[in-house]
Parts: sequence; C-alpha cells; structure tokens
Amino acid sequence: MLNTEGLNVAVVGVTGAVGTRMLEMLEGSPLPVKKLLPLASKRSAGKKVVFGGKEWIIAEAKPESFKNIDIALFSAGGSVSKELAPEAAERGAVVIDNTSAFRMDKDVPLVVPEVNEEALHGHHGIIANPNCSTIQMVAALEPIRQAYGLNRIIVSTYQAVGGAGAKAMAELERQTRDVLEGKQPEAAILPVKGDKKHYQMAFNSIPQIDMFQPNDYTFEEMKMINETKKIMDDRQLKVSATCVRVPVPISHGESVYIEINKNNVESSDIKALLSDAPGIVLQDDPAHQIYPMQMNAVGKKEVFVGRIRKDPDVENGFHMWIVSDNLLKGAAWNSVQIAESLLKLGLIEA
Repeated sequence: MLNTEGLNVAVVGVTGAVGTRMLEMLEGSPLPVKKLLPLASKRSAGKKVVFGGKEWIIAEAKPESFKNIDIALFSAGGSVSKELAPEAAERGAVVIDNTSAFRMDKDVPLVVPEVNEEALHGHHGIIANPNCSTIQMVAALEPIRQAYGLNRIIVSTYQAVGGAGAKAMAELERQTRDVLEGKQPEAAILPVKGDKKHYQMAFNSIPQIDMFQPNDYTFEEMKMINETKKIMDDRQLKVSATCVRVPVPISHGESVYIEINKNNVESSDIKALLSDAPGIVLQDDPAHQIYPMQMNAVGKKEVFVGRIRKDPDVENGFHMWIVSDNLLKGAAWNSVQIAESLLKLGLIEA
C-alpha cells in the first residue's frame, strides 16, 4: 500500500520549452508530488516557477542536487544528461531522460508506455524517452503490429520548427514577417545551427533534420529507424525514414506506409483497431474532410490518426497520416506517463 508522503521530483531544464510543459503535465497527473525541485543552468538560478499553487525557486543543476530525489525528469540537452543523469541515478533517483544521450544504450529502456511499458522492469536508474517523431509513430502502429504483425515501415515526416527549439521558432516568426514586408529574411539556425549552411524556413520545407551520416541519412532519420526497432523489440523490422522540417511552430505530421504480415485485411479493420487504442484518436472521414491537422493537435496529449487507406498495388500495404504535439506526447507528456507507469508497476514508492 502506498503511503501518503508523496514523491520528490526534480525537473532539469525547467525553463525550456519541454521543461515548462513537464510542469504542466505534472500538474494534471495523479502522481503525488510532495516536493518539486526545479533545476536549470546557472543563469536561471534564483528565478521562480509556479507549481501546485506555490512558488518554487530554481536552483542550478549540480550532482548534489539529486539527494533524496525520487524522480528526475531531464530535458536540458544531451551534454547535461550525460554529465548529471548518472549522478542522479547514483544518488537513488530514477532518471527519465528526454535527450538522445542514452536511447540506444542496451542497458537503458527506451519506453512509450502504450507500446512497451513492461521494459521499465529492466531499468537501472535511467530510462530514455524516445525521439518525438518516433513516439507518435510507434504509438499508432503498435495496435496494428499486435493484431497483424508488421514487416515494413516507410515514413516521411513533416516536423514542426518547435522541435529545433525556441530560437528556431523565433527565427521562423522573423523570417515570415520579413517576407511579408518585402525584406530579405536572414537564416542562422536551420536546418542545423552547427552545420555549414543555413536556409530560410519561412514559406519553405527543408529535407534535413540534424547532421547527415555516412550513409546519407540524417541523424534524425537514423534515430527513427533504430529507436523503432528497439522499442518494438524487432531488429528484423524494415524501417526507412525521410525527415523534413516544415514552417509549422508546433506538432509533427507523418505520412506512414506499412506492410503487415497478413492478407485480406481492409482499411476498415485498421480503423476499428485504432478507434479503441489507448492514447489514439481516430479522425478519418474523407467524405466530410475529417483528418488530423497539425494546428489542431497543439496542446493535446493524444496521437491523431487518419487518411487510412489500402495500397492499390500491395495487398498487405497501408498508408496513413499521423499527427501529434511534439512537445507533449513527443516529449513532456510521454516522460510523465513513464513516471506514472513506474508508480503503477510498483517500481517506485510514493
């Protein structure tokens, strides 16, 4: 039986786009948060956040910060996670990390609760939150995989600028204003701040997210490929991705083609499966132009699926369109869901 003492929860990167949403998701969660420890960089230390009707002072994130912390939610960049997540775990906290730092570590579970919640039993103090574009896709495909098997996935993403951070969103806004005012827009961030060239995002799409790898796929594309196989625990699954940045502030869209392992399945069967799937909202009524749109997913926890149709040439092939708020289900909400699962499974005590 749980006692009434509650949990001590740290949020690392609390002032960022994901960190602020982690607080929002914690506010609406049944997790019994007794004490909040908001952590950020030295420049944000001393500022305040409001949670549970109280003001909490932000502290600088240091190894000793995690003493007596039960759960540590990390979203402050990979370098911070690599430095401080092991320190937090060593001090007894269960780390839920929102960066790519530990995702492919064989000893770190990579978890989407609707898909592989049971993997949490194998954690050793650190749990990885998958890439935002991976999360919404596997959440939508898992019910299909369970019912009919899954042989191939080909995904093309339409990813929001918010996935590149607040500065990229501000640049999109400036560029849009400049174009509408007849000025020459400046580009300094996208597609990748650290790469050689930068391109205008406003009124454009850029088929590069993260750095190119030796195989000519980007790191974002390889994340989707490798993470999907790990989450679904199927190294033989065929996965390919093309990741594209589009001038949308928040919410990713994905055009997904799949091949299942069973014939004589109709699109109506897939729709019926997804209509009852946890965390999924089916929006699929072409006759009335009902389908998921990115702007309608903003601020919502669910994954929205529509445009489900059978491939005209491949008996076991299907196409669909998947949309979700990349900062919520793709980051903050999935992290809090993991914490809820830990409590539900008895892997932490309140």
